[in-house]
Amino acid sequence: MKNYIQINNKINSFNEKIEVSGDKSISIRCVLMASQAIGLSKIYNLLESEDVMNALKAIRKLGIKYRKRKNYIEIQGFGLNGYLTKKKIEIDAGNSGTLARLILGLLVNVDNYVTITGDKSLRKRDFSRVTKPLLNFGVNINSKDNKLPVKIIGSKYLRPINYYEKLGSAQCKSAIMLASLKAPGITKIKAKKSRDHTELLFKNLKIPINIKRKKHYDFIEITGQNNFSGFDYYVPGDISSSAFFIVLTLISKKSKLIIKNVNTNKSRIGLIKILNKMNANITFKNKREYKGESISDIIVKSKKNFIGIKCPKSLNSSAIDEFLVIFLVAAKAKGVSTFNNLSELNKKESPRLNIAIKFLRMIGIKVIRKKDNIKIYGNPNLELNDFYEINNFRKDHRVFMMSCIAALTLGGKWKLSDKDSVNTSFPNFFKIIKKLGAKIN
Repeated sequence: MKNYIQINNKINSFNEKIEVSGDKSISIRCVLMASQAIGLSKIYNLLESEDVMNALKAIRKLGIKYRKRKNYIEIQGFGLNGYLTKKKIEIDAGNSGTLARLILGLLVNVDNYVTITGDKSLRKRDFSRVTKPLLNFGVNINSKDNKLPVKIIGSKYLRPINYYEKLGSAQCKSAIMLASLKAPGITKIKAKKSRDHTELLFKNLKIPINIKRKKHYDFIEITGQNNFSGFDYYVPGDISSSAFFIVLTLISKKSKLIIKNVNTNKSRIGLIKILNKMNANITFKNKREYKGESISDIIVKSKKNFIGIKCPKSLNSSAIDEFLVIFLVAAKAKGVSTFNNLSELNKKESPRLNIAIKFLRMIGIKVIRKKDNIKIYGNPNLELNDFYEINNFRKDHRVFMMSCIAALTLGGKWKLSDKDSVNTSFPNFFKIIKKLGAKIN
């Protein structure tokens, strides 16, 4: 079966309501936390993507049973010491940096070696940002060149640590938080602002945690060795998946879209703040709170006359997975858009900053780069008529979906390889985009 698609026509105007799949970050965290709870957990609307399925396979290898019911996933946990590692185990995280990094934090007390590996893309990514602080808990970790595969064996004599997270990486912060569950005493974390799903889960599960929020950093204290009970959780829609349809609507003609039940946690809505600064028309409706998370319906209307902006660096961490589609809007804006300190983009599933610059230049947009800072010279009249082929982006799901949005809004004829990459995070992508009227061959 062919693993590419062809798009030869722009999408027509639409006025629709949709729901996107469950939030990937929360889905993986729920699976891992349920595997450490005492008793039965039920997770509703769990994202059934490859990344999340790999999380379920991982906990099963560690002796945790789960069952798929009609409307939820059921996971039976046995507490903080509940993983069974009587023999050497290898866990394949596939393409998921979230899974690979977070599960290392939960393995700090296992009594036999566990090896974490992943696909070709994940094996290129730096893991020292997690393995170095985890070593301070007293565990034994081995890797070559700070990349996967990583071997870890736990310790019976864990100690709490003080950790300064400078990168604004929720994965690094969360790995340390999960490890702190196993250590006696109080682990203290000073963390640059990043998504806070792990903190909210800890609070909801009544894990002893104290958080002091400052302007640029959060100060987190966790008291370890406190078991928690199984839980029920309904995973809200993923704003990173919603981003593609938000931008599709914005730069299509005479269109409107309502995306229902989306996680609009304030640490995740950098996309909305940035686009509205660029003169977008995005609003929230039916706002409510669920277990500490903010949930809203997102209303988007197509817009002309986007304006270039100097993007505040403070919004980077809350939009890190959405910059590819933000750059598309910048390409259609009047004037110059400036984005600074984007080094984290090149530490994702592919070097996304490098790829984005190459992509924008391919479609005729002037981009100037200085280190990790870029200027995008927008063209409000951008229309494409040529043939474009995307086949060299290391099977990065977000690059693929961004390319689809470009093809459906800017014109031209496109051949996009590795369509199966959407299964990493968003298996329903094609179903929804066809509902909106996209013609994909």
